[in-house]
Amino acid sequence: MKYLVLIATVAALCFSSHSVFADQAGQKTVLVTGASSGIGLRITELLSANGYLVYAGARKKQDLQRLEAMKNVQSVRLDVTVQEDIDAAVKFVTDQGRGLHGLVNNAGIAVIGPLIEVPVSELEWQMNVNVLGPYRVTQAFAPLIIASKGRITTISSISGILSGSMYGPYSMSKHAVESFADSLASEMQRFGVKVSVIEPGSYASKIGQSFVSRLEKTGYWTEGTAYQDELERMKSMMAGESKLKDPTDVAEAVMHALFSDTPKTRYMVVPNPRQAEITIRKAMSEMLQLNHDQAHSYSREQLIEMLDQELKEL
Repeated sequence: MKYLVLIATVAALCFSSHSVFADQAGQKTVLVTGASSGIGLRITELLSANGYLVYAGARKKQDLQRLEAMKNVQSVRLDVTVQEDIDAAVKFVTDQGRGLHGLVNNAGIAVIGPLIEVPVSELEWQMNVNVLGPYRVTQAFAPLIIASKGRITTISSISGILSGSMYGPYSMSKHAVESFADSLASEMQRFGVKVSVIEPGSYASKIGQSFVSRLEKTGYWTEGTAYQDELERMKSMMAGESKLKDPTDVAEAVMHALFSDTPKTRYMVVPNPRQAEITIRKAMSEMLQLNHDQAHSYSREQLIEMLDQELKEL
């Protein structure tokens, strides 16, 4: 009888071990850029908690160590402005032999200020991270994503629809991200790859604090600016970004984009109705401005008919 129990126990252990290895072999993998804080960290936490393996991209040694300590997370040194980092990350992920199901282009920074005063070098930095960053990373990891018929999700912002005073550089970068995602979605259809863009509103992050720190080093907001009052107000507002709502809603939208059978092309995720209204009204305003008093203007009835047609396509 003891032998039968022993045999049964060994068989159970073997079956259990086989199941564990099978689960690991089938564990879907996702690369997240800018995973060290804010939205990127919350995405990483949610993915790992749901059993997915996350390649978490970050730049600083202490951030990489902290990410590496998390369950289901492998940290990857990744500065999206450095091609050598990106190439090394591709090699690292490829060498793991697990493939890559999803890419989340999250790394981003914010440059705030009046367009007639912001130094060209700051605008170049803004575009290098927010626009060329996703471009470089997506190009590099595209073969792995195509091989898995996976998903690409890019974090934009409602600033990709809105354009306002002092937000010019940041909005310019996010408008570019919107176009990037639209074109990419069309081009990747032939490979069975789904592409989505996430448009968060105001959530807790360190993007504003990081800019304020850089601002204090570069010092281009001076007493001589014509916008001192507005800039001081913006600086105070950004310093309080960490007190905003936790970005779990954004991370959940990313999860849906990565794993739903019916991912959406666009996910506007905002913490309150006011931000939703402002964004939708801005999109409507632009449409009406395009239509107003031009050679081929549509009537109100025609616009409503077009709206109904588009609603049926969703």
